[in-house]
Amino acid sequence: MKTIKKLALGAATTVLLLGLGGCAGMSRQGQDTAIGAGAGAIGGAVLTGGSPLGTVGGAAVGGIIGHEVSK
Repeated sequence: MKTIKKLALGAATTVLLLGLGGCAGMSRQGQDTAIGAGAGAIGGAVLTGGSPLGTVGGAAVGGIIGHEVSK
């Protein structure tokens, strides 16, 4: 079971890093939204033991928070 958690965390981290690389041409608000979504995805994955639903839910909540903070 620990292998699945490590794999999920590694995949979420990879997606976050690749996603942030694509933020170079974005507005500040878009960057904040993407950063929030990435951080939320990692947090959701960690808190739910790598559950896909937890990862997606964390990304959604983090994206909303990042978007609102940048206003």
